[in-house]
Amino acid sequence: MTLPEILTPSIEKAIKALFDVAIDKVEFQTTRKEFEGDITMVIFPLLKVVKSNPVELGNKIGNYLVENLDEVSRFNVVSGFLNIVISDAYYLNFFNGIRSNEQYGFVTPNPEDKAIMVEYSSPNTNKPLHLGHVRNNLLGYSVAEIIKASGKKVYKTQIINDRGIHICKSMLAWQKFGNGETPESTNQKGDKLVGNYYVKFDKVYKEEITQLMSEGKTEEEAKKQAPIILEAQEMLQKWEAGDAEVKALWEKMNQWVYDGFAITYKNLGVDFDKYYYESNTYLLGKDVVNIGLEKGIFEKDPDGSVWIDLTDEGLDRKIVLRSDGTAVYMTQDIGTAIQRVKDMPDVGGMVYTVGNEQDYHFKVLFLILKKLGFDWASSLNHLSYGMVDLPSGKMKSREGTVVDADDLMNEMTTTAQKISEDLGKLDSYSDDEKLALYSTIGLGALKYYILKVDPKKRILFNPEESVDFAGNTGPFIQYTYARIQSIIRKANFDFSGNSGMVELHDKEKQLLKQIELFPEVIQNAAHNHSPALLANYTYDLVREYNSFYQAVPILGEEEASKKIFRVQLSKKVADVIAASFKLLGINVPERM
Repeated sequence: MTLPEILTPSIEKAIKALFDVAIDKVEFQTTRKEFEGDITMVIFPLLKVVKSNPVELGNKIGNYLVENLDEVSRFNVVSGFLNIVISDAYYLNFFNGIRSNEQYGFVTPNPEDKAIMVEYSSPNTNKPLHLGHVRNNLLGYSVAEIIKASGKKVYKTQIINDRGIHICKSMLAWQKFGNGETPESTNQKGDKLVGNYYVKFDKVYKEEITQLMSEGKTEEEAKKQAPIILEAQEMLQKWEAGDAEVKALWEKMNQWVYDGFAITYKNLGVDFDKYYYESNTYLLGKDVVNIGLEKGIFEKDPDGSVWIDLTDEGLDRKIVLRSDGTAVYMTQDIGTAIQRVKDMPDVGGMVYTVGNEQDYHFKVLFLILKKLGFDWASSLNHLSYGMVDLPSGKMKSREGTVVDADDLMNEMTTTAQKISEDLGKLDSYSDDEKLALYSTIGLGALKYYILKVDPKKRILFNPEESVDFAGNTGPFIQYTYARIQSIIRKANFDFSGNSGMVELHDKEKQLLKQIELFPEVIQNAAHNHSPALLANYTYDLVREYNSFYQAVPILGEEEASKKIFRVQLSKKVADVIAASFKLLGINVPERM
């Protein structure tokens, strides 16, 4: 039980016994650092039902708790706040109860509960994954793991945008300028090879636009009449008509990209349970639109296009079917959501990890699905996140100025290597051990730097700042974990049993209070779809541990019970760090 759960019944009894008044809620908050106490009861709301001044009321409740509740050792009242000091025995009992629990903080899913599907990544097959995709993948993967830890069954999925004019641009450029080169012949990842031709298309397209404008065309005319864009549009038409040659080229080049993506996902440490492809889903939803028309949810314009009027909901009219009967993205997304529940009937909600430029799209999508009568539509969430900026400015895929995800991970490993070598603490490591450690530190730095920020905020990503071994960074937390592992290795005595401790040092108590928060933080992070809550909790835990480490001896402690307890406490801190970082997709090193 949590402290509020323990205290509330006794406070209710106190008020009933002292004032013959029943209350339905007790308000708590964290005790301010300048006052003694472990938890604070807010007195002011009670003044509406109890005729007393706040100090007198607080003292009476405090005395009742000390006399009637073993967990409360003393109290103080400051203005309208009752600061409650919890006994050492409570914290020691708590610690002995969770000390050997390897699943501490995690909730086992109930098989009867509905599952949550988390969608993330969802790339285009015309270019490699870039820094923006990295934030998307890290957020989606971590949120899925956190929701799972909170007690829900989770499916991780993505929809791959494998069709459309942008795909044909890469295909056409390779066909015209590629001379048959392949990932094997160029010793290049397939997604990078295809991405190069997307950039090549844009270069040629711009050259043709410039040429046409020099011949007297307006810019708008030139963009529409450039030969290469007309060829790409013709290729798209052939694809939609099922042209065998175009389809074969499309399958070949897409497979190159999938093979490349697989390597990036593995290196990034993310995975998926199910894949959807736009080429299979872009027609989904058309039948649903027709059903919606019959029900009066949608309306048809004179030109044959189908719309939904959401002006009464504070939105606008949204097209769901073009006048020629072809689907738009909204149509596809309606159909895909319905298809996912058909594929996995136990899905009762979805989380879409998509940038904040699509906020409006998802408001409309969720509202349409509710109007169509799907009960699970009320459990749809858009995990909206801000863009990632670099000191050098905005990224542009067409111009080839994006930060490639693979290059970024390599750069992070190299940066970690340089800083580690400068610190000069790896003399006893083999070359393989060093390389593994550089990767662990580099990727940990990247992931933590991105995940510690609230998803809704933009990020200015600075690689060197992220690998700092001090401050709120991944390497700082990893280093503390490694330090604790060193303590455990040096503990040449049995510390598995109950330490028999009866009195806590203030630093020990503060650390136990932080550990006690872990289950609640997981639940809050799951509810808010925010790995940042978990990341910053872990940083606070590590700061608390380092304060403890500086204040009291551990292996140098002479009293056996204290030494055993402090090693046990250190180990539990390490366990929580590792568990928390695992939910963030970050590894922890045994040595640094």
